[in-house]
Amino acid sequence: MRIVVDVMGGDHGPKVIIDGARLALQSNDKISELLLVGREDEIKPEIARLGWSDPRVKIIHASEVLLMEDKPVEGLRRKKDCSVLRAVELIKEGRADALISPGNTGGLVAASTIRLRPLSDVDRPAIATVIPCMENEFVLLDAGASVECRPSHLLHFAIMGNIYSREILGYKSPRVGILSNGTEANKGTEMTIEAMRLCQLASAKLNMNFIGYVEGHDLFHNRVEVVVSDGFVGNIVLKTLESLVKGLAVWLKNEINKNAKRKIGGLLAKNALRAIYRRLDPDGRGGAPLLGLNGTVIKAHGSASETAVMNAIGLATQAVKHRINELIQAEAARANEAIAATQPVVTHA
Repeated sequence: MRIVVDVMGGDHGPKVIIDGARLALQSNDKISELLLVGREDEIKPEIARLGWSDPRVKIIHASEVLLMEDKPVEGLRRKKDCSVLRAVELIKEGRADALISPGNTGGLVAASTIRLRPLSDVDRPAIATVIPCMENEFVLLDAGASVECRPSHLLHFAIMGNIYSREILGYKSPRVGILSNGTEANKGTEMTIEAMRLCQLASAKLNMNFIGYVEGHDLFHNRVEVVVSDGFVGNIVLKTLESLVKGLAVWLKNEINKNAKRKIGGLLAKNALRAIYRRLDPDGRGGAPLLGLNGTVIKAHGSASETAVMNAIGLATQAVKHRINELIQAEAARANEAIAATQPVVTHA
C-alpha cells in the first residue's frame, strides 16, 4: 500500500509530521511506500535528525506551501507547486493509494474535489468526523466540505456514513439519522424534509437502518451512529463540541484546584478522568476522511501530534483495505436507481 503525506501543512512544520510518519512505518507492515511531499531542504534535515533510514520512504519536492490564511481556490491558483496540490496529483496519477494532510481544510477539499472528482454516482464529498459518546460513537457528516447542499447530497452523505460506520467503526446495522430541530416529520427545512423522503425510499433497497430525524440531545444518548447534515450545520456542531470539551476540561481543573478537599477528590477520580480523556482524545482517530471522491483522502488536524499522524496513516490504510470508495460507488448507484424508479415518466405529445 502506497501512502502520500503532505509534510508542510501542519501548524508545527515538518518535524511532527515526519515523526508520525516514522511511527506509522514502524507499526504498519502493510505500507510498501511512503511519499513525503514538501520542501526537500526542510524534510531531509528532519530525517537525518531522526537517524531514519527506510527504503520505503521517498521525498517528493514541492516548493510552495498553502498556508492556513490562504483562501483555498485563490491559493491553489497562485501556488501551483504547493505540497497539498502535489500530494493530490500523486493520487490522481495512480502513484499512491491514499493521502494524509494536516493543512488548510478548504484547500485540501478544493484540490481533492477539482483533481480527483467525486465518484460517478456521488455529487459532493463529505468530511466524516467520528465523535465518541459514553456508550457508543457516531460519525458526523458533512463536517464542513459542502456548505450548500441539496436533498440528494444528504442522501449520499447518509450512504457514506452508513458504510463508514459499518466497515471502519464495526457497527453491523448503524442507525442513520438526519439532524433536525425535532423528530416530527413536519419539522426541519424543505431540504431536510425532502432528504428524509429520499432516505426512506432508498433505505429498503440498501438495507440501511434509517431512523428519520434526530435532535441535538439524541447525539450523546446512544440513539444514533450516523448523523447527517449539510456542511454548514455539521461544522458548527463539530466546532461547538470541540470548544465545549476544552472549556469543560479547564473549568473542571479550576474547580478541583480551589481547595485541598477538592484536590484530594481529584486525585481519587484521576483514573476515571484519564479514561474519559483517552476516549475524547482526537489523536486516537488521527484524522477524518473526505468521502465520496475517486481517491482516499484523510484530513488530519492542523495541530496534530506524532501519534495523531501515525493514527491518520493507519486510518488511511484501513479505508483502502475495506474498499470504502467502491462500496460507496455501488450503494450510491443503487440508491439513485431506486429514486429514479419512483419519478413519474414524462411523455411528449
